[in-house]
Amino acid sequence: MENMEVVMGLIMNAGDAKASAVEAIQAAKAGDFDKADASLEHANEALVGAHRSQTEMLTKAAQGEKIEIGIYMVHAQDHLMTAIAFKDLAVEFVELYKKLAA
Repeated sequence: MENMEVVMGLIMNAGDAKASAVEAIQAAKAGDFDKADASLEHANEALVGAHRSQTEMLTKAAQGEKIEIGIYMVHAQDHLMTAIAFKDLAVEFVELYKKLAA
């Protein structure tokens, strides 16, 4: 069975990162660039948490522990990749709104 603690860490942190990225875009759209920047920082922190969970799993695999790749792990990795892409796009949107406001 998969290490559910690692899987849940990935899912929760990735979801938090994506939600913060959405919040950053919404704040920038409203002209609140301080909030947008803070939300992007929070998204980055959540992604660090997700990467810690992922690194834990990779370390176990490197040490020879058998890591099962099941539907929950695939789902968690999907959440992580989506959150990373969304955060990257949010950075671009915030910068665009800043330029439009200037």
